[in-house]
This record gives sequence, structure tokens and C-alpha cells, in this order.
Amino acid sequence: MERRTGRENNRERRGQVRNEKDERIIYTASYKVNRSDELLEFLLRKCNTSRNNVKSLLTNGQVLVNGSVISQYDFALAKDDEVKISKTPMKDKLVRNTKKSAVRPYRMDLKIIYEDDDFVAVDKPVGLLSVESDKDRNCAFGKVLKYLQSKDKNARPFILHRIDKETSGVLVFAKNPKVYSALKLKWNEYVSEREYFAIAEGIFEKKENRLVNYLKENKNNLVFVTQDPSGQKAVTDYRVVREKDGLSLLALNIQTGRKNQIRVQLKALGHSIVGDEKYGFTKNPLSRLGLHASKLVFLHPFTKELITISASVPNEFWKIF
Repeated sequence: MERRTGRENNRERRGQVRNEKDERIIYTASYKVNRSDELLEFLLRKCNTSRNNVKSLLTNGQVLVNGSVISQYDFALAKDDEVKISKTPMKDKLVRNTKKSAVRPYRMDLKIIYEDDDFVAVDKPVGLLSVESDKDRNCAFGKVLKYLQSKDKNARPFILHRIDKETSGVLVFAKNPKVYSALKLKWNEYVSEREYFAIAEGIFEKKENRLVNYLKENKNNLVFVTQDPSGQKAVTDYRVVREKDGLSLLALNIQTGRKNQIRVQLKALGHSIVGDEKYGFTKNPLSRLGLHASKLVFLHPFTKELITISASVPNEFWKIF
């Protein structure tokens, strides 16, 4: 393998996780993709070994892309994909090789809320990652990948954005690299609306307001509000929809897409989101984080069509009020 940095080696030592079937995975390498590529060619450049050995890794189901096992030689890689190599073959590997083979039927357990030739969107449930992590391979990307490849073995989803594991709602993937590249390059310019609903603690003095803060992240991966303008600027508009028993239902629109933006800004305002274990909740009437991504509106980069994708606010949010 190529020479690794100390940080990369530490990350790989931490790469001992459990997969969906609670089996231990030991990763021998992890690579971040910097540009569009094909999987076999990418691995040949990264791995100090022969073409036959790389093909064996793929055929044996030892190569994972964003947590999903891939053995297709010409699988399309996109910028920011993460490619990992497992020490041992994975039992859940898909049938993917250079020979013709029938695709396996797959019934996805996620609700599809939009699909056309260029996009597929799901209503992501709370507790499911958008993309795999070192601790959890079960993610929306993997499920959508299996769904698309059950219809076309050469298909794959491309990650346009993410929402937190604890947040439910709209999650959109591109279905081809051309659209993905165009949107990803200027995502914030093409997106015109990102609507969320949240249940926050307390009664708001201002029933409608714009929050403007600078955010930074500490060594424990917690985001916080700072007065330092070198931090990332975060802008969120909120409107109180309902109030009851010391709780407020908010409709929010984020103008910037910062990590944990809504959660951190509401905490700084003294109104943490209910169930937010990361950012200081005191109430949890939902037994989950009270945050839902309800709408995403964006412009198609080529057709210039305005695409609106919505996921209904969960009933348990309304029942509280």
C-alpha cells in the first residue's frame, strides 16, 4: 500500500467496527476520492500491488465505497467518496464484476418521495446515517445504492448533501455524475429553500426572527457560537408555529448549510431542541431529536426546472400541540 500518515494510520486502527450483522470489520486502508474516477483504476494508483491482486480484492468483496461493498471494476467514483479495504471478504457483498450478471431484486425499506431520471429522494428516518461512519455502515446511501442497482447494475447514487443521523426528512441523491458535478460545485447557489421543523424548549419572546452567528468546532467535534468572525457564518430564519406547555414548534429556513447549524443557534438562544443529547436538552417528549427536514427546493443545473421535494412533518410533532 502507499505510505500512510500517522493520522491515517490512527484512523485505520480505529477502523474496527461492526457491520449491520454485528460482525467485526478490520480495515487495512482508507482513501478519500479527490476527483471523478473508476474504482479499479483508482485502487491501482493507491495500492502498491498488481492489477490481479486489486481485482481479487474487488471480486472477494473486500472493497467498500461509502460503507457499501462494491466489486464492479468500473464503478463510478465521485469527489468526497470514501473507499476502504477490508482485511477479510464481506458476506454481504453484491454481485458486481465485469461479466454480465442478473441484478438481484431489492425492496428498499425507505420511503421514496421523489424520483426522476436525474434524482432520487427519500424520507430519511431518525437514527439512520446519510452516509456510513467508522462506527456504523448502515446508512441511506447503501440502501439507495442497492435500490438503484436492483434496476441497473451500473447505477449508483451521488451524495449531494447530508442531514444528521438524529434528524429525519428530505435527503436527495443525484443519479448521474454530470448532474452531481454541476450541482455540487455550486450547491448553495442552486438551492433556494431548505425548510425544517423543530420543537424547541421554552416560549420565544420574538415569534419571528433571523439568527446570524459565527460557528466553530472544538476538538470534541462539538459546534459552538463564537464572536470570532473567522468562524463560519450561519444564518437561520425561524417562525413560531405553535406553543404549548413550555414548548414551541418552529418552522425554520436555513440560508447557510453549516454543521449542526439549527441545533447550535437555538441552544445559544436558550431554546435547545427537545431530545438533543449533544446540545443540552432538558425535555424529551418525543424520545428522539425534535428536528425534521421538511422541504428542499433547488434549480436543475441544466433544464433550469425548479424542483421542490417535501417530507411531511411527523405526526408526533403535531400531537404535542
